[in-house]
Amino acid sequence: MLREYSTVRYAYGVAAALFLGGAAYSMTTGTALGQVAQNEPVSAVPRPGAPESFADLAARLQPAVVNISTTQRVPVRNQMDPFEQFFRRFGAPQRQQQPEGEEGEGPTREAGSLGSGFIISPDGYIVTNNHLIEGQGGRGTVDEVIVTLTDRTEYQARIIGRDPASDLALLKIEGSNLPYVNWGDSDRVRVGDWIIAIGNPYGLGSTVTAGIVSAMQRNITGVGAYDRYIQTDASINRGNSGGPMFDMAGNVVGINSALISPTGASVGIGLAIPADAARPVIEALKRGERPQRGYLGVGLQPLDEDIADGLGLPKDKGEIVRTVVEGEAAAKSGIQQGDVILSINGREVNPQQTVSYLIANTAVGSTVPVEVYRDGKRQIVRVTVGERPTEEELARQSGEDDGLPMEDENATEADRQLGMVLQPVDDSVRRALRLPSDLQGVVVAGVEPGSAAGEKGLRRGDVILSVNRQRVTTVEGVANAVAAARAAGRSSVLMLIKRGNSPEAFVGIELAR
Repeated sequence: MLREYSTVRYAYGVAAALFLGGAAYSMTTGTALGQVAQNEPVSAVPRPGAPESFADLAARLQPAVVNISTTQRVPVRNQMDPFEQFFRRFGAPQRQQQPEGEEGEGPTREAGSLGSGFIISPDGYIVTNNHLIEGQGGRGTVDEVIVTLTDRTEYQARIIGRDPASDLALLKIEGSNLPYVNWGDSDRVRVGDWIIAIGNPYGLGSTVTAGIVSAMQRNITGVGAYDRYIQTDASINRGNSGGPMFDMAGNVVGINSALISPTGASVGIGLAIPADAARPVIEALKRGERPQRGYLGVGLQPLDEDIADGLGLPKDKGEIVRTVVEGEAAAKSGIQQGDVILSINGREVNPQQTVSYLIANTAVGSTVPVEVYRDGKRQIVRVTVGERPTEEELARQSGEDDGLPMEDENATEADRQLGMVLQPVDDSVRRALRLPSDLQGVVVAGVEPGSAAGEKGLRRGDVILSVNRQRVTTVEGVANAVAAARAAGRSSVLMLIKRGNSPEAFVGIELAR
């Protein structure tokens, strides 16, 4: 099973020394590692702890690491599935498809996934990744989950609970005196520490790889409460997903979940969910509860160079509020659209510490100071943190982009600003774009290819609501705001854009172009 962010793939080198006669040997100094060469400073002596072999540790831990396979009946599309094309091309036996069922039902085929997990109790609780047991398209769960131990014993597993936000799930098999492993303390893990990973890459069966911790708190998406991974150079491939990362004491310090690769195979950048982030989620699922996370109720954007310049702020310090959800914590505390959140409870907001991360890891119901930048001034707002809704509820709130099928013949030619042809929002525009009757702004009637606006992704049908936080309803208003920014020495302007049913968003557009 595989999920990916661009080159970041949900997956499922080994730092090596030359061992001679049981002793590690340095190729550069010609001395045994652990011995101090003449004139070598004491600080250069390698730290002890690198084992001559991982065999004893692997033998002890492998029985508690399991293979996970799933099955699900999914609808067959009209066009041939790519995998079926592959099978037919090379003459392999074709997978049988279920015939059409009752009226209204189409043909289905069996789909599955392979991954890993680990037993955390002698009575059969198993931790794995949610994406292994999630249904097609992220809806529901798979039909069947089979767990296979290293001795080839198979169990049908029950799904106790799952948490899409953290990509974690808890399974249960019926057994007793099963081999199990213990949680470790991932906060004590340091860059350079040895680790081993055990899993089921490519469905081959139990496989052990070793490496070191390459980085801590690795951020790969810039959003979410769990975008803080342990990075390792131990080989992580498809099928390792959900398997454990162990420290040298044999404790679980991470759950292998992703890899960064241009090819889909391991290139020595594997990612694991830290145990200290995973353990509270698993404990909540075991109690039959939904994990609690803090929630502000805002839509956010990072400060790129153009947006930051439009506000007179340094880039990558803070996030701008593009929407505020009515009735939630931010709205109740007075946070406004266009505010830049600079810190939360004294912790700076930056690409490594996003607002989502800081708030999600703040206790629900607690009141914390939030520093915001508004109209050129910094101020403190005290916010009582709410509880984050489910992912399904959030998806319903956000709405979907309708593609803006605007073809308005009555759009009048207007002065060009920043590579755009603009016109006021009137009744004909509202009808064409299905806009609320009370929405005021200026609509983009056309965008010049290669212009500053075009390169920022603006397109015909976008509605400009404000420029530099000043509401605009006429083309003249946009022109005046742009002129004022130029007079103030700004190299870009900040525009608030509304596109279809999507949330409003801020865009910084260069003036020099």
